[in-house]
Amino acid sequence: MALTPAGEALLHHARLTLLNVEKIAVELSEYSQGVRGHVRMLANLSAIVQFLPEDLSAFFAAHELLRVDLQECPSGKVISGIEEGAAEIGICSGAADTRSLEAFHYRYDHLVLVMRPDHPLAERDGLLFTDTLDYDHIGLHTASSIYLRAQLAATEAGKPMRLRINVPGFDAVCRMVQANMGLGLIPDRAFEVVGAGMGLCAVRLRDDWAGRELKIVVRDQEQLSSTGRLVLDHLRRAEQSDAALRA
Repeated sequence: MALTPAGEALLHHARLTLLNVEKIAVELSEYSQGVRGHVRMLANLSAIVQFLPEDLSAFFAAHELLRVDLQECPSGKVISGIEEGAAEIGICSGAADTRSLEAFHYRYDHLVLVMRPDHPLAERDGLLFTDTLDYDHIGLHTASSIYLRAQLAATEAGKPMRLRINVPGFDAVCRMVQANMGLGLIPDRAFEVVGAGMGLCAVRLRDDWAGRELKIVVRDQEQLSSTGRLVLDHLRRAEQSDAALRA
């Protein structure tokens, strides 16, 4: 059995209705506890590890009675979640198809190859991904944009990745590298946060696709709640402040 197009439309609207009913109950409960606003966010792992901790800390310093419900999702699920109304604001890979959503630039990062100092490639200033395909790799979970792009690069090179294991996060990648299981591909600022203290080194990836953009997505900024609009405006200003400091 399969849903008809009319059934798919009804299912979409039914999900939105149930989500809105849930939001009403949650937000009214929070108001009784002193909370003055609530927004749901979906974000990919790169945004959560590299940028959102500081950005949201600054937000709460200015708006201590507001609450953010943040959930980690692969970029594809961020897009579908915002489309379906599961959250107001999403942050995803800039390479993801944002379809009909409104998208705003958030941050840039760059991929690096994490390895032990005794690895044969550790003394290199930079590497092409094809330079690494004769060595074992540790991959992120199979829905992650980094893993999917690495697999595409290997396919384009006509060589398979020697993948030993998939793990759920950047800290797990670094721990597996530390245990001498292979190379790991993660963003540069994620390495600074979770890997730099593990006695590992990071070599910059020289492929064009290693430079990445993260985007903020919403269904319609004019339809955001007042709290959602505050969060969106704060995140966009945070990016501008970060860019000014780097300039």
